[in-house]
Amino acid sequence: MINEKLARLFSPASVAVIGASNSFDKLGYHVMKSLVGNYRGRIFPVNPRGEKVWGLLSYPSLEAIPGVVDLAVIAVPAGMVAETLHACGRKGISGVVLITAGFKEIEDPGGASLEEEIKDIAGRYGLPIIGPNTFGFVNLSSSVNASFTSEFSRIEKGGVALVSQSGGICHLCGFLAIEQRVAMSKLMSLGNRCNVDFPELLTYLVNEDDSTKVIALYIEGLDEPRRLLDVARLFRGRKPIIALKAGKSEKGDSASRFHTGSLAGNHAIWKGALRQAGILMVATAEELLDTAKAIDSCPLPRGARVAVLSGQAGPGMIASDALEPCGLSLSSFSEETQRRINDLLPPIAIRTNPVDMGPAWYNPGNIIEILKAVLDDNGTDGVIFLAMYASANLKLAEGMVEYMKAVDPFRKPVIGCFTAPPGIWDGPIGALDRRKGIAILPTPERAARAMANLWKVSALTNAKGVRTWDR
Repeated sequence: MINEKLARLFSPASVAVIGASNSFDKLGYHVMKSLVGNYRGRIFPVNPRGEKVWGLLSYPSLEAIPGVVDLAVIAVPAGMVAETLHACGRKGISGVVLITAGFKEIEDPGGASLEEEIKDIAGRYGLPIIGPNTFGFVNLSSSVNASFTSEFSRIEKGGVALVSQSGGICHLCGFLAIEQRVAMSKLMSLGNRCNVDFPELLTYLVNEDDSTKVIALYIEGLDEPRRLLDVARLFRGRKPIIALKAGKSEKGDSASRFHTGSLAGNHAIWKGALRQAGILMVATAEELLDTAKAIDSCPLPRGARVAVLSGQAGPGMIASDALEPCGLSLSSFSEETQRRINDLLPPIAIRTNPVDMGPAWYNPGNIIEILKAVLDDNGTDGVIFLAMYASANLKLAEGMVEYMKAVDPFRKPVIGCFTAPPGIWDGPIGALDRRKGIAILPTPERAARAMANLWKVSALTNAKGVRTWDR
C-alpha cells in the first residue's frame, strides 16, 4: 500500500500547493515557480484570499478543489500544519510534501510534540509525508519539481537517485549535477522523516522505479539504523547503493544530532555495517556524485587492472599514482596489444602502461585505435582516458564523438577526463558524457577514484561486471 501511495506521490496527476503565494518572500511562491511551466499535470493553488496565484485560479481550501488531488505540498506555518493534514486526509490525498520547519529539529520541546501530533494524524489517514523540514523532491523522470528550487528542473534526466536527510546537501549535489552533467532520476530530501524514511524510499526505488539505476544516500543519523541495513541486505545486487555519512568528527556527530533530531553514532561502526549490507561508503559529496555517475554510465569491471591512456605524460602519471591507494593496479598489455599500440605511435612516445598518446595528437583516428586495442586486451578491466586541450589536439573530442556514434556501449568501463577552456570542447564533451559506456570527470584523481569505486561496487554486489537491471 505504501509503495502505491509513494508512486502517486512522486508521479502525481495533480498537485495542490497549500500556502501558494504571489509574494517572493513566501515559500509557496517558490513552490509554484518550480511547478508552473515544467509540470504537465493540474496545479491547484490554495490561498484563503482566493486571488489568482501565478496566473492560476486559486481555491480558498482543499475542500473547494473539484475532483481528486494526488499530492499536497504544504508551505504554511507550523501551527497550521495539523489542521491542514486533517484536510488532506479527508480529501483522500495520496501523499504530502511538508516543507514547513519548526518540529523536532528545533531545541524547543514543543517542536517534538508537534511532530508527534502530525505523525498520529498521518497514521490515522494512511498519509505518507516527505518531511517536515524538507525542501521537497524533484522527479526528473516525470518532470515534477515539488520543491522550492525551480533551477533543479535543469538537471538532465538519467538513472541516479539521491535520497538525503539534508536539503542543503540536495542543493549542493543538485547544482554540481547540473555543472558536471550527472543525469538524475530523482532528488529527494527526507527532512525529519516523519513516516517516510530511507527504508521506505529504498523499497520504492528498487521495486517500483524503473528509471533509477543507482541510489545515492546522504545520511546524518537514524533512530533505527537496522531497518535501513535490513532493507539494503534484502535488495543487495538489485541496484547499487552508495552512501555519504556525516558525523565523522565529534563536532560533526553533535551537529548531525541537532540538525534532524536523530542519532548519529560511531562513524567506523557505520562504515562496517554499511559494507556488510552491500552499501559502499564514500568520503565526499564529489565522490558520491562521481561514483553514481560512473555506475549509471559504465559497465562494472570484472577486475582491478586498469589501462591509463593520456594525451600528455603528466596527467597519466598522476592517474597512475592514484590507482594503487584506491586498490587498483596498472594492467600489463599482451604482446598483441603492445604491437598494435607500437604501430600507432612514433618511437618517441611512452607506449607501455600508462601510454603517452601525445605524439598522435594530429591523428585522432590513431588515438581511437589505441583505445580499441586496449579495450580488446583480456588483461585490462577498465580504461582511464585523459585529454587536456591544446591547439594541436583540437579535433580529438570531435573524433571521439564520431567514433562513439559508430560503436555499441563499451563492454568495459571507460572514465574520461577532458579539460578545455570554456566554449571549445563543450559540445563534444557533453555528447560523449551522454553516451552509455563512458563517464567524463574533471580530474585524473577523481577518474581513478571513480574507477576504484566501480570495482568495489562490483565486489560488494557480487555483480561480476554484469548489472542485474540490464539483464
